[in-house]
Amino acid sequence: MISRRQFSHFSSLGLVHLPLWAADLSERDAASGIRAALERGAIAAVALLGRQDGFLGNDKVRIGLPGALNDAAKLLRATGQQKKVDELITAMNRAAEAAIPEAKALLVQTVKNISVKDALQIVRGGDTAVTDFFARNTREPLSAKFLPIVTKATQKVSAAEKYNAVAAKAAKFGLVKDEDANVQQYVTRRALDGLYLMIAEEEHKIRQDPVGTGSAILKKVFGR
Repeated sequence: MISRRQFSHFSSLGLVHLPLWAADLSERDAASGIRAALERGAIAAVALLGRQDGFLGNDKVRIGLPGALNDAAKLLRATGQQKKVDELITAMNRAAEAAIPEAKALLVQTVKNISVKDALQIVRGGDTAVTDFFARNTREPLSAKFLPIVTKATQKVSAAEKYNAVAAKAAKFGLVKDEDANVQQYVTRRALDGLYLMIAEEEHKIRQDPVGTGSAILKKVFGR
């Protein structure tokens, strides 16, 4: 049960509007539950995406060509050049799949270091609370980890160089976003977007069925 001192602490953090069930939780329980949920979600997401067809075979995160390049790809397919387009798309997704396992250690360490304040904000947060937390704390360092792996993987495909040349020109005319004009940076960003999306989905499953996780602390925090 939250003590008067703990309630004052919640108030100072602006968290007095926690759900009613949170009144039965100590700060320690809330933080432990969130850490368990985040770690479970992160590990599950990495396992799901960091394997063959983790991206290519998942419509939710599959990486396609951006903007006008996607429209141009349709024309290429119509003129019998489908193989080159498919080769590039496969390479982009394989690059993302190869990079994802590098995220596990940092995600787990980030979870272990989560503050009570952040844990409680996630408890009371909306559907994007987990995604926002991980993106805020891991996107920059993970981008640095992913980029060399993605670069190495995409260099094996000659179409990647053509992508950069065509995308750079398209960006000048506003047909492709500047951030999408480099295939390596584009794939890195999309890989991270997919990772955070899958983590959020895993967290949603835990919130929906905490009992089914078999974890006592998750049941205590989310099973109200």
